[in-house]
Order: sequence, then C-alpha cells, then structure tokens
Amino acid sequence: MKILELNEEIKREILSELKKRSHSDNDEYMAVVDEIIQNVKLNGDKAVFEYTKKFDGADINESNFIVSKEEIEEAYSVVDDRLIEVIRKSIENIKDFHERQVRQSWFNTKEGVIVGQRIIPLETAGLYVPGGKAAYPSSVLMNVIPAKVAGVKNIQIATPAGKDGKVNPNTLVAACEAGADIIYKMGGAQAIAAFAYGTQTVRKVDKICGPGNIFVALAKKAVYGNVSIDSVAGPSEILVLADETANPRYIAADLLSQAEHDEMASAILITTSREIAYRTAEEIEKFIEVLPRKDIINKSIENYCYIIIADDMSQAIDMANDIASEHLEIVTKDPFSDMTKVKNAGAVFLGEYSSEPLGDYYAGPNHVLPTNGTARFFSPLGVDDFIKKSSVISYSRDALEPVYKDITDFAAAEGLFAHANSIAVRFQQDK
Repeated sequence: MKILELNEEIKREILSELKKRSHSDNDEYMAVVDEIIQNVKLNGDKAVFEYTKKFDGADINESNFIVSKEEIEEAYSVVDDRLIEVIRKSIENIKDFHERQVRQSWFNTKEGVIVGQRIIPLETAGLYVPGGKAAYPSSVLMNVIPAKVAGVKNIQIATPAGKDGKVNPNTLVAACEAGADIIYKMGGAQAIAAFAYGTQTVRKVDKICGPGNIFVALAKKAVYGNVSIDSVAGPSEILVLADETANPRYIAADLLSQAEHDEMASAILITTSREIAYRTAEEIEKFIEVLPRKDIINKSIENYCYIIIADDMSQAIDMANDIASEHLEIVTKDPFSDMTKVKNAGAVFLGEYSSEPLGDYYAGPNHVLPTNGTARFFSPLGVDDFIKKSSVISYSRDALEPVYKDITDFAAAEGLFAHANSIAVRFQQDK
C-alpha cells in the first residue's frame, strides 16, 4: 500500500485521483443508459423483460415479475434462523434511530395571521437493492425503514434475479421483515426507468433511493427531475484518522472492510505516527493473504488506497475535511475532541471498538451515505428523504390591511403590477 508524506502537492494529487471514481461523469456509458431509459419509457414491461434477459440471464415475464408469497416463504425456509434473528435486532436499532428524526407539522398564530409548515410523507418510493457481485440485505433495511417511519404508503423494491429467476433469499427475508409492499425482479438502468416512468406493472414512484452500479447511478441522474432521487452514489470509501495510540491491526482490518467492496473502493489512513503507518501496511499484507476477496482488494489498493503521514493532527483533519469521506473513523487519544474539528463526513465512528461495519449492519444510523466528496453538502439517508414540506399562510382582512401597501410597493418595484393588484384589489371599493 502506498505510503506518502502529506504536503500540498500530494493533497492535490490524491484529491484529483479520488475524483476519477465519480459515477456521475462517465459519458462512455451515458448513451447506453439513455437508450435503455427511452426504451422502457416507450415499451414498459416488454423492455424491462428484454433487458433482464440480456443483462441478468433471467427469463422474467408477467407471471413471475413480482416476487410471490410462495417465494418469500421459500426464502424463510432456507435462510439461517440466526441471520433472521440478527436482522430483527438490527431493525429495532435502525427503527429507533430513525424515529428520533421524525418532524411534526407546526403553526404559528398571532392577531389574524397563521403561518406554518405541513410535513407530508411521499406517497410512494422505489428502493433499489443491488444483486450483482454481492447481495446486500442490510441495504434493504436501511432504505425501507426510514421510508416506513416517514409514513410512505407504498414501498416498492427492485432487485435483480439470478439466472434461475430467483431473488437472493436473504434479500427477500430482509424486505419482508422491514415491511416492503412489493418486490420486482429487475435491476440496472431498466429498473430505474421503470420506477421513474411506470410500466404496465410497475407503479411510478415519487422518489428513487438506493445504491447500485454505474448504470444505476447514471440512470438515477438522468431521471432526476421527473422523480426525486437520494443521490448519485459512487464507490464505497473509508478514511481513518489515527495517532500513535491506535492499534495498527484494527486499522488494517477496517481499511480492508471497504477495499473489498469493489475495485474502485477507496481506503485511506491519515496518521501522525510513522510507526503506525508502516505497521498498518504490514498488517494489511497479512490480512490480504487470508481474505477471500483478495483479487478485488488488491485492485482497490493499487488504485485508490493510501497511507498518509501528516505532521500533526490539525493537518490530518484538514486533509480529512478536504476528502469528505463516506465513512470516517477517528482512533486517537481524544476522538470526541477531534470529531468537533471535522466538518465533512458521511458517518463518524469514534474509538477503536467502533468499526465501520457496526454502522453497516447494526448500530442504527443509516449506511446509505454521501460518497466521493459529497459529504461536504449531502447527508445520510433518513426520514427527511421521504417527506415533503408545504408552507401554510393565512391572513385575515384585519391582519392584511396594515401591511398591504408594503406588499404592493415591493411588487411594483419588481415591475409585477398584477401581483400588486392582487393585493390592492381587496381594499378598493367595489366598482
């Protein structure tokens, strides 16, 4: 793993390399995605079935497009009871965390004036669950539960089927336990298009959420505006801030937990300790020898993984803020104090026993996080992603009369005289 001394030139080079991982700026695939979207928009189910056969090798049609009760029952029969138990425990934690995010409508009244805000859940949401290199039942929970807590009435899931026409049983059990209303056997850009425009079978949704490959990401970007989306997700990433008190074996394990996602994943250690830097590199080599996804890990390490030695913690934190990582672990003498200086991160893990997978599966906070530097302005998926807000305004005549000339003057200053008239007419004698 590359070990670098942090300076301004190194910082610019690393930030430039990381930006190359963006799914949102890849014209090479955009023409393919646009063609898929237009075909699904025009031909509906027929196009979805054709692309499913082409890309996933599955024979899907009207009779098996929607996961049946029998298929869900079969999934329960093959999924380990221990996993079902863990899923249920995880659901309780995730539900508890997201219920604390719920906001209520509010109104402020005074002397004939009512202003306020109504909080209204979206009617329907389309949640994408990957099913390619790995199945992610944890992503099912992280998408469905905040939508349920928000009050979304219709929650649809899209996930690819295998060549046998079946969906991963772990995914089905997680979807059932979390409370999804319907599960479609579809993936890729065609699934996003079906959610965005509707088909003969698929109901058009208000919002599409969930991670996916580059085709899914670009499709979400393309349909944005016709529907809402959570974000254009990029490859997974982790950044560890460490000083001389950190455990290099733990750091190595945590870095590799993200490097195994795919070849474009990023895992970065920024440390003030030269000894920790080199010992962590040694531990990484030891782990790679025994981890089953070593081919993916090695490509990730070669491309987008770094160990960076900083002069001090202030310089290290500045670099962390510039990277704005999806996951940030702080393993220092005083992680809570160091956290107060961090401005940009999707999720922050404090202390040597708060490993990143704790957030992926169990603790409760959402693991659908901003990637590729977007933690500077985006937040984790949550209840707010599944609501909309309406402003409420009510004035009586007595409340409007003393201020109506202020409003007409303002409107006239903008040259919008019909606006001014709309107010003034209420205080003119009938003609």
